[in-house]
Amino acid sequence: MGGAAFWDDPSEAQKAISECNDLKLWTVPYKEIKERFENVSALLPEVEECQELSLLQDLMRELDGIEKSLSELEVRKMLSGELDAKNCFFSINAGAGGTEACDWALMLSRMYERWVTKRGWALDVLDTTQGEVAGIKSITFKISGPFAYGYAKAERGVHRLVRISPFDSNARRHTSFASVDVTPEIGDEIQIDIKPDQIRIDTYRASGAGGQHVNKTDSAVRITHIPTGIVVSCQSERSQVQNKETCMKLLRAKLYEKEFLERESKIKEMAGEKKEIAWGSQIRSYVFQPYTLVKDARTKYEVGNVHAVMDGEIDDFINAYLKEFG
Repeated sequence: MGGAAFWDDPSEAQKAISECNDLKLWTVPYKEIKERFENVSALLPEVEECQELSLLQDLMRELDGIEKSLSELEVRKMLSGELDAKNCFFSINAGAGGTEACDWALMLSRMYERWVTKRGWALDVLDTTQGEVAGIKSITFKISGPFAYGYAKAERGVHRLVRISPFDSNARRHTSFASVDVTPEIGDEIQIDIKPDQIRIDTYRASGAGGQHVNKTDSAVRITHIPTGIVVSCQSERSQVQNKETCMKLLRAKLYEKEFLERESKIKEMAGEKKEIAWGSQIRSYVFQPYTLVKDARTKYEVGNVHAVMDGEIDDFINAYLKEFG
């Protein structure tokens, strides 16, 4: 990258920069952990000899932090797939159950927004369909961050909620479902051929907050890929052209992932893969009443503090999944 002729071929230069950034995601954290450990190792004998208890406690806390960082790096080692390091598109869809399911989809979207914020990643809402009474029927957002797809793919599947419904005047217990779909964002280096006669483009008026914010033009775009039945939509931009561009990016990503997963599935069948997570299967249950419990059906990992989980504390579930299936 430091060579005089590096930018003679801009496309190759961008590939080299991308490769370099991917490598830094591994080397920089490793060097930081190593340096922190060496510093503690050098100080510890002196502190023990002087019996400085407060400083000793600080060093013990630093060691705990180092161990946690090392554990996170070991989990990241599971993310060595072709698509794992990429950003992703994240969709939540309410299942059958009307208002209950729509409210559950909204609760999940808030949980994931908090999770993304805790990780220091960026989240952009691309499309939302409001529920008729409360909540949302569906939402799609883009998550940008290191290994966003690698971590988020652990959440793909059906999520089940059990609680006493706030919408039921008889205070009965209800079960609701919502599905999560995760698609990696792909760059221009991957070519996906989409013929004009294979897609149907519909435009509609984007939903707004009401009043002066009501949209007066058909800026929202929905694209249907006829051969596969894949439907994507976007209404986050004011411009119909920009929304169409985002839809095409999302469609290309979904088509590439579909091809990639089918290829992986065939390889696993040939290799006699025993562990299989069925697409769309129920992966996790969130119980609010008569007790509180969140349990993952794939890894059997569970926690009793459902409110912490709804606050975005889901990394332990994701790490358990990656360790077993990553």
